[in-house]
Amino acid sequence: MEKHTRVLLKISGEALMGSHTYGLDAQMVSQVADDIYALVQSGCQVALVVGGGNIFRGMRGAEMGLERTTSDHMGMLATVINGLAMHAMLTQKGCRSRVLSAVPMPNFCESFTSHRAREYLDSGEVVICAAGSGNPYFTTDTAAVLRAVELTCTLLLKGTKFDGIYTADPAKDVTAEHLSSVSYADVVSKKLHVMDMTAITLAQENALPIAVFSIYKKGQLGKVMNGTAVCTYVS
Repeated sequence: MEKHTRVLLKISGEALMGSHTYGLDAQMVSQVADDIYALVQSGCQVALVVGGGNIFRGMRGAEMGLERTTSDHMGMLATVINGLAMHAMLTQKGCRSRVLSAVPMPNFCESFTSHRAREYLDSGEVVICAAGSGNPYFTTDTAAVLRAVELTCTLLLKGTKFDGIYTADPAKDVTAEHLSSVSYADVVSKKLHVMDMTAITLAQENALPIAVFSIYKKGQLGKVMNGTAVCTYVS
């Protein structure tokens, strides 16, 4: 596998719930931080985008009857909470990190600029990109691809609850087959639902490969990087 020296990790907010039904599971946050720190210690520069679905999801608010833009803003704030939690855990473990928000909130974190973020990455700090893209109607998956492209990352790592992409939902269909690699076109034409179409299209236009793996398995992040993990590559 090609050696990547700068990557972006995207995980859902739900991943940080661990065994809980809401909020943050300290054990899961710690496990993710351990895996990220190990990757940094191996010499890889790491940017991170975390969703906010463990606290609030914009689409859910819209379904409740809330105005969509306001609902999405609430979702962005949830990602900042998760970003601050990851920053605190990484700091506790001795890993330097910064939270950069797409929405200015100077009392909590710095504002995102690609130049500043690249400087922090070059200095060995984990850059946690919060508040999505700063715009409503765009998912954190799309924000992750956007940040990966802006920061010249050569691989996007998408941590999910499954060890890659399947032909169907493996939780519902026992005949679902694991796919070791797929093309961007396959994701769109076969509606594989690994990311929304805006995110996939942006990744394709910028030739950004995506590795989909299970974030729940400790140490899996490192195995994806050295080519020994069960995962799916989208390219």
